[in-house]
Amino acid sequence: MLLLTLLLLPGLAGAQSPGKYSLEGEWKGPLTVPGGSLPIQIIVTELASGNRFAVLNVAPQRINRIPTLVEQHGDTVVFFAEQVGCRFKGLRTAENQLVGTWSQPGYQAALTLSFVPPPAAPPKTFRFPPPYRVQEVTVRNEADQISLKGTLTIPAGAGPFPAVALLSDWGPQNQDGQYGAYKLLGGVADHLTRRGVAVLRLHDRGVEGSQGQSALASPEDRVRDAQAALAFLRTQELLDAGHLGLLGHGEGGNIALLAAARPLPPAFVVTLAAAGLPGIDVLSTQLGLGRPAAVADTLLHQLQRRQNAENVATQQKIEKMRASGANAAQIQIQEEQQYLRQKIEEKKRLDALAKQQRPLLELVRQNLTDELAQKLVANALRQSTPGLPDSAYANAATRLTTPWVRTYLHFYPQRELAQVQCPVLLVHGADDVVVNASANLSVLEKGLKGKAVEARRLEGLNHFFQAPITEWPLIDGQPSPVFASAALDVIRTWIQAQAPPVK
Repeated sequence: MLLLTLLLLPGLAGAQSPGKYSLEGEWKGPLTVPGGSLPIQIIVTELASGNRFAVLNVAPQRINRIPTLVEQHGDTVVFFAEQVGCRFKGLRTAENQLVGTWSQPGYQAALTLSFVPPPAAPPKTFRFPPPYRVQEVTVRNEADQISLKGTLTIPAGAGPFPAVALLSDWGPQNQDGQYGAYKLLGGVADHLTRRGVAVLRLHDRGVEGSQGQSALASPEDRVRDAQAALAFLRTQELLDAGHLGLLGHGEGGNIALLAAARPLPPAFVVTLAAAGLPGIDVLSTQLGLGRPAAVADTLLHQLQRRQNAENVATQQKIEKMRASGANAAQIQIQEEQQYLRQKIEEKKRLDALAKQQRPLLELVRQNLTDELAQKLVANALRQSTPGLPDSAYANAATRLTTPWVRTYLHFYPQRELAQVQCPVLLVHGADDVVVNASANLSVLEKGLKGKAVEARRLEGLNHFFQAPITEWPLIDGQPSPVFASAALDVIRTWIQAQAPPVK
């Protein structure tokens, strides 16, 4: 059975709970859907502690190992897969079947689960619709005379709902804040909307029909985009105009704080890995000079690919250890040693990078003309790394003098924090190597001192708020990175605390 590296989820505490019996096994049954049926499979394992863990598999949709909560009260059994919004409640029969109802917002059907072979494969074209309203929208930034395309998702029900606009990190990104197959902002939007918070997410300038150019956009330009997003939300009838906020990842978090220091601010701000140190300090360990396409528009994508490759290599080694008979203690030691090695290697890389790049960035910051700055940078690179073609030095120097880099070198995140009056949630991953949590989180918290600010440093999470690969679900047979549930819970709970619940 597919039971490797599953999340441990709470069931009923205590092995001797009254009325408790074993549910261990594969519960299968055909779920009727428009156009046919889907074979539902739920695998349950009983643990010595008395808890249970379970996973949901829907093979035709290539969905595997989705963590599922198990509850049992007498003969009534409930399975709840929060990640995909599905719930089954059934009654156990003498024939060892669970007869009940499968439900999710907008769809409900009878379902019987038993130990029988799965039904014939249903049509693969069926997909459950999301359990909320989805609107394609256009947001007008009147100050800059541009329009931004995006999506507004609104929970089911009458409202009014609190709402949040999402702001992306460095470089041109689509509305999902996508890095390869990983949709950082898309995952946040889905999670919040399912739980009663409306979400607006926009394509950055120059992406998917949005006007303008991200490469030319300064933080001030992005603040005006954020203000336009808030103005749009204020026009929506189903939204609570008194509880409209901004949530930003990386640079987007800093943009949200700047917008909160201006007229017509948001009601609240959530930052995910926002910088507290000056821009030049952040960029000193990030650019990777002398390499092709290494500035903001591709930096995070490169980091994501490298971390994914490291995670896959570690997971493959662990799987080989399991196959050779290694026990749980040996595997845990291997995981801890690999984690420590990666941390040491990453620190060495960042220290070496800062030593090399800080002087080059200072040349750009201190010279106002691109021509002079490019000449000085190219000469410095030629001396430190001889033997490359002249075009390599020229290209690196050109990348360091783009409008975005020049602007970010003079960016001071603390400058307007004193003007922020709304509640702020600062969230950082402890394993973030792009914007170090220890160095940046305390600076932001200090700058917001006296305000309604809460700072959270979440262990084991990186700049993309991904948990270790051992906690990723399998999709299409491969570990698929997801936004860590611990971070989602922190964000959702805090946002809902800023607004009264919708009746």
